[in-house]
Amino acid sequence: MTPAWDKKKLVVVVGPTAVGKTATAITLAQHYQAEIISADSRQIFRELTIGTAKPDETEMSAAPHHFINSHSIHEEYDAAQYGRDALELIHNLFQTHDTLILCGGSGLYVKAVLEGFDDIPDVPEEIRENLVHEYEQHGLSWLQERMQTLDPEHYEVIDQQNPHRLMRALEVRIGTGQSIASFRGQNTVQHPFQVVRIGLELPREILYARIDQRMDAMIAHGLFEEAEALYPYRQHQALQTVGYQEIFAYKEGQYDRDEAIRLLKRNSRRYAKRQLTWFRRDAAMRWFAPNDIAGMLTYIDGQP
Repeated sequence: MTPAWDKKKLVVVVGPTAVGKTATAITLAQHYQAEIISADSRQIFRELTIGTAKPDETEMSAAPHHFINSHSIHEEYDAAQYGRDALELIHNLFQTHDTLILCGGSGLYVKAVLEGFDDIPDVPEEIRENLVHEYEQHGLSWLQERMQTLDPEHYEVIDQQNPHRLMRALEVRIGTGQSIASFRGQNTVQHPFQVVRIGLELPREILYARIDQRMDAMIAHGLFEEAEALYPYRQHQALQTVGYQEIFAYKEGQYDRDEAIRLLKRNSRRYAKRQLTWFRRDAAMRWFAPNDIAGMLTYIDGQP
């Protein structure tokens, strides 16, 4: 039986790290008897647990979740593939649900579902090879400075701690003369279902305090031990991110444990700022405090 697509709603819950997306998504899912599709680029990997702030067993049992622990860090998996997989799942779930929740803080993953990706032209291999060579010679700071010079606007929203993302953006900028962002969303996907966008926000001082508290809790629960166990796989794309890179550098003797903790907190706050910058560019986003569930329900139900 073909679903009545005009009655289907995909509720998108986004926001910075530690703002309370998981709890909000679960509450909404329970209210609408919905299922949750995670849009987190790291929670999909089963080897990463503490450093990704995955939903715990109680949270996972409170509502059906998808794309949590669904892949291995040893697999090649990117936003474009996620978008295809998530849309297939969404269409299947809408056969039996009127409302679904897409929840996460990974802007590219959300964008892949809502807009899709356009084809990016091939770039000469020597450009990539030169960037890899420069990275090996001069480190992450060289990539960051180069990106900030060549594509300052996209630099503000990219994961600045991820050398793979930086090199990919740089090779496209150098090879095509255009920002990688210009190739995204040119042919926006049209969905048969309705999309309701909800952004979660808190005053900066409260958010930053929550980020610091969460990091302290992660450390107490074994973040350093988890990262050290993953050290042999540190070159994998999934591990080129805040929460692991700082501990890898500590393990290599670049600084002491106290400095690693300081950097973990600082870089997490910076990541949250970039997430907000990314999501605030979406004019269709409606912003709420995470505890304003009543306001969110009124807004969702008010969408025709």
